[in-house]
Amino acid sequence: MRHWALTAAALGTGILLAGCTATPPAPPSSTSPAPAPSAPVSSGPPASPPPTSAPSNEPTRTAAGTIGGEPRPVATDLQAPWSVVFRDGTPLVSERNSGRILELAADGSSRSIGTVDGVADRGEAGLLGLAVGSGGDLYVYSTAEDGNRVQRFPITGTAGSLALGQPQTLLDGIPAASTHDGGRIAFGPDGMLYVTAGDAQQRDSAQDRDSLAGKILRMTPEGDVPADNPFPGSLTYSYGHRNPQGLAWADDGTMFATEFGQNTWDELNIITAGANYGWPTVEGIAGREGFVDPVQQWQTGAASPSGMAHAGGTLFIANLRGQVLRSVPVSDPTTSTEHYSREYGRIRDVALAPDGHLWFLTNNTDGRGDPEPGDDRILAVPLVE
Repeated sequence: MRHWALTAAALGTGILLAGCTATPPAPPSSTSPAPAPSAPVSSGPPASPPPTSAPSNEPTRTAAGTIGGEPRPVATDLQAPWSVVFRDGTPLVSERNSGRILELAADGSSRSIGTVDGVADRGEAGLLGLAVGSGGDLYVYSTAEDGNRVQRFPITGTAGSLALGQPQTLLDGIPAASTHDGGRIAFGPDGMLYVTAGDAQQRDSAQDRDSLAGKILRMTPEGDVPADNPFPGSLTYSYGHRNPQGLAWADDGTMFATEFGQNTWDELNIITAGANYGWPTVEGIAGREGFVDPVQQWQTGAASPSGMAHAGGTLFIANLRGQVLRSVPVSDPTTSTEHYSREYGRIRDVALAPDGHLWFLTNNTDGRGDPEPGDDRILAVPLVE
């Protein structure tokens, strides 16, 4: 049995300003050029078209954008958790190695709502990203024996008795490996499902638009290719990615993605339809014609940026190797501020809760961290204007 250590009422009290240190701004990005001639600029949509529908996990309160208190544990003793989402206010968490999806309850308990069949957990692969559709279905990214896949599960029951229904596989055969599996899925403000796919250790596949590896993919909620995707008949939305693991949209529809570099630079990118982000030809800010530069970069030892959330004009980024939560103002995404550096170990995901608090999820039991009593944990912190 896992326990919440905090009630909503307790979260709202005792607001203290958290200590944080600013990191030096990254060098300014060069003007992002158009894709190379072999990959012409899309005549398709901008980064995110105007909303047509809102996912059911839309926050219920206007979000502030500044951390305004000390983190407090919401859940403890999780085993290699990877993603946290909210369905009608109920938190759901994926466990990478067990294949279980957990429901967290406000009475201090957690329970499995089901296990995703056929999950092949090896290295960084396994049960990864979650997203909630507008009708309440749960979308799941996981690794099977024959590759990564995206499935849709109906959810039955009510809070406290939720259960997974039978899955529908929307996409399979995404190249998989023990590392570089991507795995983040999220609904954009256009109602489309976006999927991050790593290069699965096949570097050149990131530049092959016919491969699903090394891409950000865009599909309808039914798994079809949207008519306005940049490359006709293709799920590819952007390419030249090594291992993207975070997705978020600003209020104006600008789409951001985080990406793991190899040995030099991790990245924060603004994603536009049809654009080429350079891997494996370039890593980080290169100023090379035909490739889009990141708007911010970090040395890999200080980052490994995974999950990301937007609130009140600020991007919040979970970092694994860097063991830090970063905030990036949308108004100047070349800058960032560090929070809780080395205090909680590896941080895998971050999400905005329906009550306006920011939740972040540790990853110290994934085989690469140094677990402490209570790990892994979900912690919540209030946001202020």
